[in-house]
Amino acid sequence: MTVRAYFEVTKIPNFQPPFDTIFLKVFYPAVSVSTEEAKRSLSVPADAAKAPFPVVILFNGYNCEAFVYQWLAENLAQRGLVVVTFNFVAEEFAGSVNLSPGGDFAASKPDIYGTKPTSVTLSTLLFKLEQLQAQGVLAGLLDLQSIVLGGHSAGGRIAIENANPELFSQVVASFGYGVHSMGYIMQGYPPGTVLPLPDKLPMLLLAGTNDGVIANNSEMYGIESGDATTPVMRTWNEAITGGRNDNYVVLLEGANHFTIAHPLDSTTARNSVDFPATQPVDSIRWLIAETIGSFIGAYVQKQDGAFESLQQHLHDNSLVNSWHCK
Repeated sequence: MTVRAYFEVTKIPNFQPPFDTIFLKVFYPAVSVSTEEAKRSLSVPADAAKAPFPVVILFNGYNCEAFVYQWLAENLAQRGLVVVTFNFVAEEFAGSVNLSPGGDFAASKPDIYGTKPTSVTLSTLLFKLEQLQAQGVLAGLLDLQSIVLGGHSAGGRIAIENANPELFSQVVASFGYGVHSMGYIMQGYPPGTVLPLPDKLPMLLLAGTNDGVIANNSEMYGIESGDATTPVMRTWNEAITGGRNDNYVVLLEGANHFTIAHPLDSTTARNSVDFPATQPVDSIRWLIAETIGSFIGAYVQKQDGAFESLQQHLHDNSLVNSWHCK
């Protein structure tokens, strides 16, 4: 399947410039065109025969440009999905300007968490999708009632926290890599607090056994340092009730925090606190893509064989340290 992409831009209402603009890249399944056709147009038509397309919104980790997730976006688009990546530069604290997934820190505080979205970007992105449905290369081809939220690190947390049909009825599933739901003690949470997740939709949590960012940030959550997987597994055990057999946690042997980011920009990412990956990163990324793609295929696209493919990857790959479903 041919994958193409185009750029869009949108603004967050009531935000002050210049920190009010989101730059999007939209990946989609396209028809095959000849070289001569490609020379005549910058735009390639979508493959309407495979529509309507569910949409994946992919939230980046802090200071990780959207480009480092393009390998995953292309893989998912080849599976019949439209994937939106974006760059949003924000001054979330005075004097601190970062490339952000758009977290709403006020909404994450005690007594507020769970009552409103923890994202300042998601509502704007959903509205932009409605505009893309109305005009342009994807007009009339999107399944806007099948939105998947996914992400890495802080972006993964935004994805799994906001996969709540009571807040966003069009969201149907979520996934996150290198993510957990422990509360920040600087926001007033007691040490070791695990925040509940919506737990109403299919969810996939992926984490590496060599995640140095999680291990070295433990003091932010008031727990002992040095453990890459305890926050993830506590999230699995305490934040998710399950009962539908559509929630998964997968620990990937030897993967680190930035395995999902390729190529990694070492000038901005906090890779200095990460642990080295101890297994071939290309093989791990292949498994990440296959697991996410099969998960969406099974629970969103309802594709024949997708559930069996997901189970096979989890059971038969030596890079899977452990996995659980509930």
